[in-house]
Amino acid sequence: MILLTSCGGDKPSTTAGSSKAPKKEATASSGSDAAKPVSNRKGKLIYKQYCQLCHGADGKLALSGAKDLSISTIDMAERINQITNGKGLMTPYKDILSEEQIEAVAEYVGELRK
Repeated sequence: MILLTSCGGDKPSTTAGSSKAPKKEATASSGSDAAKPVSNRKGKLIYKQYCQLCHGADGKLALSGAKDLSISTIDMAERINQITNGKGLMTPYKDILSEEQIEAVAEYVGELRK
């Protein structure tokens, strides 16, 4: 049962005095992520923090009933809905992540199918 609740992760920590508005990420000057859109890098970071434990780094882990994301056929709207509201044992993230963060991770999850 502990494992099931741990799949949700924790809210990201904030620094005292920091604004609630998300910061824009700087464009990397080198490396393979440099040409990727900012939302994909952000989506990947969010995925690693909240989703990787159950879905795995490549989306294929399927721990605790989690679906294999590499073979998922749902569209972007349904991915956003499932991340927002949860499904089955999956934690709903509507009170944990912003809409922008949910969209970023939904976009990244779509890339796991390629």
